Amino acid sequence: MKQLIECVPNISEGRDKAKINAIASVVETVEGVKLLNVDPGAATNRTVITFVGEPEPVIEAAFLLIKKAAELIDMSKQTGEHPRFGATDVCPLIPIANISMDEVVPYAHKLGKRVGAELGIAGYFYENAATEPKRKNLAACRSGEYEGLPKKLVDPAWKPDFGPAEFNNRIKGSGVTAISARDFLVAYNVNLNTTSVRRANSVAFDLRENGRVLRKGDPLSGEIILDENGEPAREKGALKAVKGIGWYIEEYGIAQVSLNLTNISITSMHEAFDTACTKANERGIRVTGSELVGLVPLQAMLDAGKFFLRKQQRSVGVSESELVKIAIKSLGLDDLAPFDANERIIEYKMNEGAAKKLVDMSLTAFADETASESPAPGGGSISAYAGAMGASLATMVANLSSHKRGWDDRWEAFSDWAEKGQAIKDELLHLADEDTVSFNKIMEAFGLPKNTDEEKAARSQAIQDATKYAIQIPLRVMEVSHSSFELIKAMAEIGNPNSVTDAGVGALCARTAVIGAHLNVKINAGGLKDKAFLEGVLAKAKKLEEEAIAMEKEVLAIVESKI
Repeated sequence: MKQLIECVPNISEGRDKAKINAIASVVETVEGVKLLNVDPGAATNRTVITFVGEPEPVIEAAFLLIKKAAELIDMSKQTGEHPRFGATDVCPLIPIANISMDEVVPYAHKLGKRVGAELGIAGYFYENAATEPKRKNLAACRSGEYEGLPKKLVDPAWKPDFGPAEFNNRIKGSGVTAISARDFLVAYNVNLNTTSVRRANSVAFDLRENGRVLRKGDPLSGEIILDENGEPAREKGALKAVKGIGWYIEEYGIAQVSLNLTNISITSMHEAFDTACTKANERGIRVTGSELVGLVPLQAMLDAGKFFLRKQQRSVGVSESELVKIAIKSLGLDDLAPFDANERIIEYKMNEGAAKKLVDMSLTAFADETASESPAPGGGSISAYAGAMGASLATMVANLSSHKRGWDDRWEAFSDWAEKGQAIKDELLHLADEDTVSFNKIMEAFGLPKNTDEEKAARSQAIQDATKYAIQIPLRVMEVSHSSFELIKAMAEIGNPNSVTDAGVGALCARTAVIGAHLNVKINAGGLKDKAFLEGVLAKAKKLEEEAIAMEKEVLAIVESKI
């Protein structure tokens, strides 16, 4: 499986669209790298660029971007609200798939050394790529910002990890760059109904892990209290793995709490937002919404949607699209500008331009495609889809039951059932497409050359492998559809009585899915030579069908007794 890393350079230009586009465009010149997002901020004069790919192409793209940014951005003339010290201010590398943090660190070091050697740009390694503990924190590396570089670069304690240790003409223009290997970070701003930076900072100090410095008497001007080590004592903030400051954004005419969520498995986006609402309210300030800078993983949005639905005591067993919609509205991500999920969620953006799935078609288009002269989609895909419809009907009953008047004390139990149903539905929809994929694999295998003995052997093996896969897919359809009967039966027994017939139709669909998929298992089995594998598969499939027929009868008996 491919190793994927994400790179999120922040450049110190957020106003000149021509420069921003010229810098971002170099990423797309590297084969195998996908540019996901370009997010400029005029007030901060900063743009966050996000791209993803395999490690080596990403490193090449990052190098080219740093080079182009140094050519087009003159740090001696740059101003902006955001802390900064370089044309490419930071360039973090983030493990995304099939690669560990330990494996990413050498790539960060490789990039930095090349930037120093070939571009003459100095910089520091931070976070997991740091060469010493004090450099792990980006704020420490960036202390003094661009204006402090003449002194900092010649300070032995802050000798750059790469590039020249002097403020020469090159550095005067380019500034320096901080490069890291880090966990996924969400740059997240909370919007306030105030213009006061001081009050925004107060909320930020309430939230961020590092909190605020303790003082005697006046909390702003009083004497700093020192701890046993002689360091400023601090009152910790409410949220772990969170950094934050307050600032005023002239573009919007509001103050914001600007947060970096450095580990969303510790503090989620929705937790940060909800706590910000509480802390702001305690200070007489209202949160009006929030702003996402860059992209966010899909799971973070799904978790947020479920969090806010649970707060409303509503079922979380709804579709992915509904959860995303709830998250956007609850977090107020569309407060300042429209929020396009397809552009801001990593998984959606990565799938941009991918081949259209069967299940993404309209009902009419799906039916038309099935009715065409093409052999796929066929009975296997339809069986999976029938199973998905059965699970969907039972999930509908669970959701209706969760929201039924007078059943308020039972909403969570029905929500759990609905969530299970959504998972079953989603897998079966995936299998509807995968069945067609498995058929195409067989056709591709039969199309392989067979001119030599080696080619014949390879073709024969490819046919066997594809055939085995074409058996496993409908078998999985049988297993998943079979598992839906637990949900269907429960909804027939304890669900909203007005929807009991929906559970009955769900049982009919589930049985059809099992029997239909069994037919595909049997017909594909005829071409497989692995008899030991077939013996186990066919026995399992037969048992699943027998049990599905029996469970359908059981559910229908319950339904008939209630109508």
